Order: sequence, then C-alpha cells, then structure tokens
Amino acid sequence: MIIAVFIATMLIGIGIGLPIAMALLLCAVCTALAMGGGDANPTIIARTLMQGSDSVTMMALPFFVLAGEIMNRGGLTKRIIAFCDVFLGRIRGGLGYVTIFACLMFAALVGSAVAACAALGAILIPMMVRSGYNREESSALVASANLVAPIMPPSVPMIVYGVSAGVSIKSMFMAGIAPAVYLTIIACVVWFLRTRKEGVVPSVEDFKAPTPKEAVRIFLGGLWALLLPVIILVGLHSGKFTATEAGVIACVYAILVGLLVYREMKLKDLGPVFVSAAKTSAVVMFLAAAANVAAYYMTVSRIPQLLTAGLEGLVDNPTLLMIVLMLIVVVVGLAMDVTPSILILTPIMLPLVKAAGISPVYFGVCFVLMNVLGLTSPPVGPVLNVACAAGNVKMDKIIPPTMPYFLTQTALCFLLAIFPPLIEVPLKWF
Repeated sequence: MIIAVFIATMLIGIGIGLPIAMALLLCAVCTALAMGGGDANPTIIARTLMQGSDSVTMMALPFFVLAGEIMNRGGLTKRIIAFCDVFLGRIRGGLGYVTIFACLMFAALVGSAVAACAALGAILIPMMVRSGYNREESSALVASANLVAPIMPPSVPMIVYGVSAGVSIKSMFMAGIAPAVYLTIIACVVWFLRTRKEGVVPSVEDFKAPTPKEAVRIFLGGLWALLLPVIILVGLHSGKFTATEAGVIACVYAILVGLLVYREMKLKDLGPVFVSAAKTSAVVMFLAAAANVAAYYMTVSRIPQLLTAGLEGLVDNPTLLMIVLMLIVVVVGLAMDVTPSILILTPIMLPLVKAAGISPVYFGVCFVLMNVLGLTSPPVGPVLNVACAAGNVKMDKIIPPTMPYFLTQTALCFLLAIFPPLIEVPLKWF
C-alpha cells in the first residue's frame, strides 16, 4: 500500500501539471500520512527540505552554472568554433566535425546539454545551412553532439548524482572523461556515414584557409578559453582544490577572461549573468531539496527494499543486473528529465548496486549517461526542442536524422555496462 500511495500520488501530481519538485513533496507527505501520520510533522519536512540543498558539495553546481554563463556571454563560443575550423574546416563535411569538437570543448566549460545546444546551435546551425548543409541533418547533429556536455566534467548531472549517492565529485568528473571521448568518436563516425548520403552536405564546400598569421591569432584567442578545463582537471587531479573550489576558480577565471582578455563583456553585463545563473541553479537546487524529502520518506518506509526485492536474485550476476537497471533508466528517461530521474532513482538502485559489489562511481557514469539519452528522445527531449528552435525545424523532421546517433549512443551505454574496464581503466589512469 505504501508503494502504491508513493507512486500514485507522484504520477497524479505530474499528471495534473505540478512541477516535479512539488509532485515529489506531495508524494512524500502522502506517504508519511499513509504510514500513520506521525512522520508528516511539518518540522521534519522543513528540516529535511533544507538539508537537501545545504551541502558544500552541492554548491559546486551554481558556481559551474555561473562560470558557463559568463564564458558564454564573454565571446567563448565563437572562438572555440574558429579554433576547430582551422583544423577541420577543409574536410568533406568539415563544418559537421567542427560542430562535434566545438561541442566537446564547450562541454568542458558548461556542463549542461541544453545550455550548450542553445549557445552553439544559435551560431552553428544557421552557419551550416548558409554553407549548403541540410537543415534537419545539421540540427540533429548539434542536438546529438551536445549530449557530451552532461558527461564531460564539470558535469551538472554528475554533481547531482555524486551528492545523492555520497560519491566523490572528483571521481565522477574523472570517470566521465573517457565516455565523453567515446561519444565524440561515435558522433564523428555517424556523421562520416551521413555525409555519404545525397543532399546532406554541399557537393563543393567553400573553405577559405586562414593565413599563418590568422591561424596563430585564432589559436591564441581560443587558448584562453581552453585553459579553463585544463586548470580544473589538473587542480582536481592534484588535490589542490575540491569540486566546489574549482567552481569558484572557474567563475573568477571566466570573469577575468571575459572582461580583460576578450573584452566582449562589461561590468554592467554581470548583473543579468548572475540573475540567469541564479534562476537556472535555483530550479535544480529546489528539485534536489524536494527529492531529499521524498528520499527520506522512501527510506523510513523501506520502499527501496520493497521495490528491489524482485531484483535481488540478480545480485550474484552484476553484468545482468547492470543491463536490467539500464533498461529501467531508458524507459524512465523517455518521459522524465535528467535531474529528477537521477534524484528519484539513485536511492532506489544504489542499495542493489552496492550489494552486487559494483563500484558506485562506475555505476554512476553508466547511470548518468543512460539518463542523458532522454535529452534527445521524444516526447520530452529538451535538447531536441532547443535544436528545433535554433534550426527552425519541426520536431517530426528532426527525429529521423537523430535516430542513428541515438541508437549508437544507446549501444555505447550497454557496451559500457557489459565491459566495466572501458570506464575503470581510464579512470585509474586519470
């Protein structure tokens, strides 16, 4: 009965249009009442709600969001694109490869697929269309290539999972590097095959090679932007600072570069940047706080143990357990955004994962990656919606060219679930 009340009230809340955070609070209160009412004490709920966001580790999230906003406003995007164009622009379908590698580099600064798609899509999709590329194919490429953003550190979903699971954010960041590279390679392979299709790319591309002097200028201009992820990763690896401190350093560095080096941002621009970052961070932080209340009542009512009782037989077979858990995440991800999915499923799945002897860091990477796939899958697909808006494309037109990327990315997720060394070996090296 407790499980039925919890699930039914959450689905009803979402069904009547409540925000996910409010739906989580509703199902938590209803679950407490179903348990007898004593645990529905407003003091307990308020204290647990505050504890959900009152975390030093969780503070890394708004700092990285702010750093991404500052770098985006400060002229970072076009310099990264120009940097990639110098090396890849002359290849057949060159703008596509420029898009893929620009997404990888921008991911190391933003940590959000939606933000990266909005920033890069507004520039790259019109640029590709003007150069003779197919509009739908270009929009699908930008949407799919940006799935690397929530995986490459600093990753917002990795921070959310790390806080929810009590796992080192530094370890999650380092573990995300290899899968981000895998996603980039897959995007390049799929794009290479798509460029062989008639009408996807122009038959003759007009590429004007920069002079040596221009190439040096572009390289030096992009170098300032690309130094930021290097500083963050080296600092985390050496133990010089924590993930939260890295977020602060990223903000200070971004402000200095935007104001003094690129000079595309003025002091008066910082106000709107802070407001935008605060709005984005507040949504995620309140969602995390509400999820903490739901997780508390899930724990005291033993819902995770009851829900996973049917899967306990798979504890002796970690590979099969991983595959089953990933299938569940895929289904949930089709209808739910990344952050609420992570916050809801982590306390349910983690006890099984630990019982099976699976590394929480390894599981976390596969778990986050599988959740991220929902960003380009209908009906929710937030990144697809952003790409449609940036490319002026209807949803039914962007889905077919997106499917080859989605299917290969899904195959990669299951490959990582079956072969842990693909993640664990690079993690040990980093």
